[in-house]
Amino acid sequence: MATPRTAVTPTAVARTAALALALALLAVAPLAGALDRLLAVPRVDLQRYAGTWHEIARLPNRFQAQCAADVTATYTPRDDGTVAVVNRCRTEDGTVEAAEGIARPEDDTNARLSVSFLPPALRWLPIGRGDYWVIELDPEYRWAMVGEPRREFLWVLSREPVLPKDTLESLLGRAREAGFPVDRVVLSAQRPGPPPQK
Repeated sequence: MATPRTAVTPTAVARTAALALALALLAVAPLAGALDRLLAVPRVDLQRYAGTWHEIARLPNRFQAQCAADVTATYTPRDDGTVAVVNRCRTEDGTVEAAEGIARPEDDTNARLSVSFLPPALRWLPIGRGDYWVIELDPEYRWAMVGEPRREFLWVLSREPVLPKDTLESLLGRAREAGFPVDRVVLSAQRPGPPPQK
């Protein structure tokens, strides 16, 4: 007597394919989770981090679209534990634009901060805040790289208007390893002379 064959129907094929896909996703889930984690540096001394930094490179973003050159960020620690932020840049016509904000450390490492550029009266609102994570930092605080977990924003900062090429390439290599789209990074023009003031 012949053994009855199991009918292969489109529904059975679809179920098998769905099961295989689910198992494959479960297999790679731990790896994907590891790749998604972004690590900040162990600790940032906000007093040493204070002062003016020159932007060397960044991932393009809409709120800096008008910036043509001389992008700087100045940080001033405040008595309440927050940090005053002033970002400046020079536009195509030479005008200096500035944006003022407040950064709040998310924990006692001071390496992960939340920044708001809302008007002072609105900064208490739980909106309009951006992640500012220091993900690389020179031991002497001569350069830093800042990013955030979604990998949409990235900045390379330096105390001087120029950063050695090998240092920049090394930082961008680390950014690539961390999952940032460094092929989209643009270099920032820094002109000789003092940083812009407004």
